Amino acid sequence: MPKKAGRNTKGRIVAAAWQLFYEQGYDNTTVEDIVFASQTSKGSFYHYFEGKDALLGSLSIIFDEKYEELREQMDPEMPAMDALIYLNRELFTMIDNSVSVELLARLFSTQLTTKGEKHLLNRSRTYFKLVQSLVRRGQERGELRSDLSVNEIVNGYAMFERALMYDWCLCNGEYALTRYAGQMLPMFLDGFRAEKAENAVLQ
Repeated sequence: MPKKAGRNTKGRIVAAAWQLFYEQGYDNTTVEDIVFASQTSKGSFYHYFEGKDALLGSLSIIFDEKYEELREQMDPEMPAMDALIYLNRELFTMIDNSVSVELLARLFSTQLTTKGEKHLLNRSRTYFKLVQSLVRRGQERGELRSDLSVNEIVNGYAMFERALMYDWCLCNGEYALTRYAGQMLPMFLDGFRAEKAENAVLQ
């Protein structure tokens, strides 16, 4: 019970913080604002986070909560390629609607300079576990090429998603992330189709 209560407290702090960051900006949000909005205490806040900057790395928690929801909603019979595109569309729609370019850029900045854990690359995340299961299923069904390992395909998918988000930040959000990803991701993923490997062998 205490562990569950702890997770709930941390989750409330993270959710409240990112809502405030989006609504009033990172610089205009104080620890006091976050504590008030999350209905927790300063003691609880500093138990989980050294300060406001430490919350930047917690965006991966928000993302993984979204992936947990999507895992429950997805049709288990959905082809792997369609499932990967679906995951991307739903997450990027959330980013378009509730994560500012400034905040995402700050996250990438902290991940580039940190000497500690790089949250975006943490293989224990729900994101990586879900994508791995989809890729493995796709290979077992003969949908995805088997001359590449599960990890190679997962790494490629994750790298391309990060590239899309990074470019969106560089361009200061001048285009809709979801729409652009919807055009580019299917073309990228097409290289992982099983028939692509067969055609390469024939040539």
